[in-house]
Amino acid sequence: MGEWVGETVGPDVWETCRELIPSGSVFAFLAEHRGALFPAGMFADMYPSANGRPSMPPQILAAAITLQALHGLSDFETVQELRCDLRWKAACGLGLHDMAFDPSLPAYFRRRLARSVQPNRVFEAVREVVKATGVLKGKHRRALDSTVLDDAVATQDTVTQLIAAVRVVIREVPGAAHVAARQCTAHDYTDPGKPRIAWNDEQARADLVDALVTDALRLLGHLPDQQLGEKATNAVGLLALVAGQDVEPAEDSDGRDGRWRITRGTAQDRMISTVDPESRHVHKTRTHQQDGYKAHLAIEPETGLYTALALTPGAGAEHHEAAVGLELLADEHEPVDAFGDTAYSTGDARHSLQRQGHRLFLKPAPLRAAVPGGFTLDDFAIDTTAATVTCPAKHTVPLSDPGGQHHQRKAAFKDLCTGCPLRERCTKAKAGRIPTIRPHHDLLTAARRQAANDPAWQADYRRWRPPVERAVAWLVHHGNRKLRYRGTIANDTWLHTRAAALNLRRLINLGLTRTSGSWTINPATT
Repeated sequence: MGEWVGETVGPDVWETCRELIPSGSVFAFLAEHRGALFPAGMFADMYPSANGRPSMPPQILAAAITLQALHGLSDFETVQELRCDLRWKAACGLGLHDMAFDPSLPAYFRRRLARSVQPNRVFEAVREVVKATGVLKGKHRRALDSTVLDDAVATQDTVTQLIAAVRVVIREVPGAAHVAARQCTAHDYTDPGKPRIAWNDEQARADLVDALVTDALRLLGHLPDQQLGEKATNAVGLLALVAGQDVEPAEDSDGRDGRWRITRGTAQDRMISTVDPESRHVHKTRTHQQDGYKAHLAIEPETGLYTALALTPGAGAEHHEAAVGLELLADEHEPVDAFGDTAYSTGDARHSLQRQGHRLFLKPAPLRAAVPGGFTLDDFAIDTTAATVTCPAKHTVPLSDPGGQHHQRKAAFKDLCTGCPLRERCTKAKAGRIPTIRPHHDLLTAARRQAANDPAWQADYRRWRPPVERAVAWLVHHGNRKLRYRGTIANDTWLHTRAAALNLRRLINLGLTRTSGSWTINPATT
């Protein structure tokens, strides 16, 4: 690990041009406190060997990627700023004549960070500053939200994915090229172009998909029996996934004759690119779809500081807002007031958060009436303990599985709906109304009533929930809606670095300074 010794190429920019660097800026702060914020020891584990050429001092690179994330620049643009902008030179400790470094160096540094035991150490360093200042002391509110970030790759269709996955296997698996030459006939996989077919001919496309899937299965089935390395194993698994996710047996096939067609509809948790296998189709709303990842965040709404973040693939129950929201609040040592929209207001999430002592300001999802303008579940008298349901017409029926309060249960009114004067407002089903009672029904019912009838709850929600929307806007500003990297780990590391830079800027605006070796907030400087 290279060490900073204070020597610069040419005059020290911070010493000679200090009056030109905007005071109260992140540039000036890093120029003065870079060593205290990013001490050399915090990066020691990233450089385990004493052999080889010393690296660029990690404090310089940490400051550079922090500014890069703050301003949304590419590696090339970052190096250009370091070469030409006095503010960047001062912030990173470079001399006036310093030509900085090759644009590939920030990528290597980020890779070391992502593969280390603390990939988010830049964010954690700034979080320690937040803790030391006590700026969050007594502030017990946390607002949760998520936003979709576009991935850095192009979405691939079924044909492109199949061909790309076969090529990866040929390239990474020993002996696969020989097997492909004998078994794969649908396409010349050494040709970088697309197959030569009439792409507007639906039957030709179907025949091509059939042949490509057959090639993939024959390649997988004839690979040599051998111990594979990590890259080869991933390549084989990727091909197996791609060969199965978008196809189904042909219309008149039972799947045993090797004839296939593109699946009608979209497979759940569908991989959309072999270049970035973790990217997904994301449905943020019922009508709006993007391709990429979800950024989840928790903020303290008075200061706007990010307290926790996570970046996940956009699909899958484990990546839903309600599941990730529990993780965002896991490090809170005291109960907080948790604010969030309906995505966080599931029964399981409410149950877990209330057990931890948190006060919930999570907007409950509205109920849908079986008949437009008719009765909803809240119009029924539901006693989950006695396991009975009474409808608006005063008919009472038992719940199925009376002992299963932690399972989904149903109440079947059946013949009681026949001739009922309220039937037209209740159900259109021939078998009568059959309400479904889900786990934690009482919690959700109480939440809907509180949100509808408690003025204090409504006032708090309207005041403290909206600031998180501003925090999301800060996060994606400067073109940061589109990610620059591939994979969850690399993009999660970037997200935390971006949040660290925004937190640092916010702390500086609040009056962050360092006095007698301690971080403090000086209101007089705001």
